[in-house]
Amino acid sequence: MGVKIVTIGGGSSYTPELVEGFIKRYDRLPVDELWLVDIEEGKEKLDIVSALARRQIEKAGLPIKLYTTLDRREALPGADFVTTQMRVGLLDARIKDERIPLSHGILGQETNGAGGLFKGLRTIPVILDICKDIHELCPNAWLINFTNPAGMVTEAVYRYGAHKKAIGLCNVPINMHMSIAEIVGRPTDEVEVHFGGLNHMVYATKVLVDGEDKTAEVLDKWGTMSMNNIKGISWHKGFVDALGVIPCPYHRYFYMAKEYLEEAIEKFEHNGTRAETVKQVETDLFEIYKNPDLAEKPELLSKRGGAYYSDAACNLICSIYSDRGDIQVVNTLNTGKAVENFDEDEVVEVSCRITKDGPVPIKIGSLPKATNGLIQQIKSFEVASVEAAVSGDYDKTLLAMMINPLVSSQKYGVPVLEELLMAHRKYLPQFADWFAKKDAEGTKDDE
Repeated sequence: MGVKIVTIGGGSSYTPELVEGFIKRYDRLPVDELWLVDIEEGKEKLDIVSALARRQIEKAGLPIKLYTTLDRREALPGADFVTTQMRVGLLDARIKDERIPLSHGILGQETNGAGGLFKGLRTIPVILDICKDIHELCPNAWLINFTNPAGMVTEAVYRYGAHKKAIGLCNVPINMHMSIAEIVGRPTDEVEVHFGGLNHMVYATKVLVDGEDKTAEVLDKWGTMSMNNIKGISWHKGFVDALGVIPCPYHRYFYMAKEYLEEAIEKFEHNGTRAETVKQVETDLFEIYKNPDLAEKPELLSKRGGAYYSDAACNLICSIYSDRGDIQVVNTLNTGKAVENFDEDEVVEVSCRITKDGPVPIKIGSLPKATNGLIQQIKSFEVASVEAAVSGDYDKTLLAMMINPLVSSQKYGVPVLEELLMAHRKYLPQFADWFAKKDAEGTKDDE
């Protein structure tokens, strides 16, 4: 029996990398059926991407049967794995997430702050609906989510989802691992790196090469490692040494908050936010994807910002299927208090041994006390955001907004919250009561 995989958000620009990953692992992961699922708004992109995927499979000469549908319930029965890679509201929603906060002088960011909160508010109800369908139609399937904000979404699934066989993924630890391997001058597979923390708030805690601890060497040299969406301002060597763990690129939004806010406002004023850049890259990608002679992932995809997301998903699926027991970094429950700073029922991003029964977290111990204030604040933000997304309660949403250190101001938090609510009204049905109240107030004002 072959493996059936269902990808929700199949019209994503990342799908060619996902298909490439299944092709190159076919001898270890015999995919029999691959279903690409999208919604009516994404049909054109789904048609373009699926045509490219068929050319990739044909070029590889593999018997993978590819199906497309706009009805996920048609696709799910009998699935072994379900991957989610969607953006509720498409990139226009992300542009609003970034530009509206910046118009008030606070940082707009896709996975954190006000923008990250609203991406979670739009996404979590949809993911929970998907969980209901999985639980009914393919209860043995693993849900592999790399929809952002991945940590918050995974937290929501474990707290409220009907289906608990879920794992969140991010490409940040992969990029960090590659940079660390470069620093120590060894191939990535010869360098063991332990990670612990939260999604986009993860630290590398230990680096081992041939059993020898190289952490101090990496701390000493950790500098400008960056990602496409985060400018590489250098870390102050003394700060990283004193911190004692290796920060990820997203930490710059907190440890270098003023610099990044100034840069973001400048880009905002020139219509050059990261969201607008990504939208242009995606437009260019889909023009390339239309080429009937193209049968492989184009190089431009690496500039999209999520390079290795899809490959990480393929690797994770392959390891579960093969019961490999290798180490990968995923978002999962903090079983056994692998990261002692968090409770066992909270989701962490941590190095895990991957088995047929899912991830088994590796004991990382405690992150340094110097990190604790920030990571606890972000975890409380994630939990409050999940509660807001599920309840549609305005006050709980304001609480989540105010907790986040990229907002931390009632003066800005309230107007940004209300402007974002109105901007995303179409995708926030759980806030129907609040919208009705605002409509009533507006009608009264008109009288």
